[in-house]
Amino acid sequence: MAMFDLSLDKLREYRPEVAAPADLVDFWRRSIEKARTDDLSATFTAIDNKLAVVDTYDVTYAGFGGTPVKGWLHVPAGAEGPLPTVVQYHGYSGGRGLPHSTTLWAQAGYAHFVMDTRGQGYSQGGFDSTPDDTPYAGLNHTPGFMTAGITDPETYYYRRVYIDAVRALEAAKASPFVDPEKLAVSGGSQGGGISIAAAGLAPLAGIDLVGCAPDVPFLCHFQRALQITDKDPYGEITRYLKGFRQDVDAVHNTLSYFDGVNLGRLATTPALFSVALMDATCPPSTVFAAFNSYGSEQKSIEVYQYNEHEGGQTYQQAVQLDWFAGIFG
Repeated sequence: MAMFDLSLDKLREYRPEVAAPADLVDFWRRSIEKARTDDLSATFTAIDNKLAVVDTYDVTYAGFGGTPVKGWLHVPAGAEGPLPTVVQYHGYSGGRGLPHSTTLWAQAGYAHFVMDTRGQGYSQGGFDSTPDDTPYAGLNHTPGFMTAGITDPETYYYRRVYIDAVRALEAAKASPFVDPEKLAVSGGSQGGGISIAAAGLAPLAGIDLVGCAPDVPFLCHFQRALQITDKDPYGEITRYLKGFRQDVDAVHNTLSYFDGVNLGRLATTPALFSVALMDATCPPSTVFAAFNSYGSEQKSIEVYQYNEHEGGQTYQQAVQLDWFAGIFG
């Protein structure tokens, strides 16, 4: 894929008008309060992860609608806590996977909380995955998750996922291994979009974060993405609207509640973004739209000029290792 979006100079100044619904904050406060009517019921069960340098706990907590959401909590072997903690969200189709598969931040000396993504996980497999056990999941939609319940913000799939993400922060704080004063969020692609949402919603939930590290984030500036790329997962929305022509206005209204541009404006914690300039899955202009509107002035973005959606990969992890060391002190 050649460079197809705006030039880097224009991207750095790209601040599109992305209208936020008037009741954006009220909607999310109400959603958080609704979730809190179910007891968090966070449990942490030690398991054998087959690793010598990392200990792992099988996590279950109540997410949106009381759905039991799964996760892993990894800590350095023998650690007693409390530890600085990275809460990680996964890319589209990903989930918590097998316990030995994602342990980087525990290897770096931190607690590493990995949230399962309801209904997903098929690209990584594993066991005891999290279902999306709501009748809204069965509403008319294209194959995939992007359009499940998309005509109403109350029923949209990502309402459940974003609330699961906030509840993951609450579950992490319930562990004695976790220092609640040193809590950060991270993720790539869909996980990057969820981390932006979590950073924006955390203040509404009374949760203080020290950092947000979204890589090549998805779920940002939907309107622009639908105009300039036909790649999935955004393509799922395009195909839905190709058939359900009457739903265009309702869909755009729903997406405005979940757009990383709008939710990122609510964030107050420092951020480290990354972007790839040949990325047709999460176009650079959509990433810069979220970055440029992000609520904290303490923010930076790593640019990978000749990469597609893979982004910086281990190069970006090296940058993050330094960055987390700085924000954790």
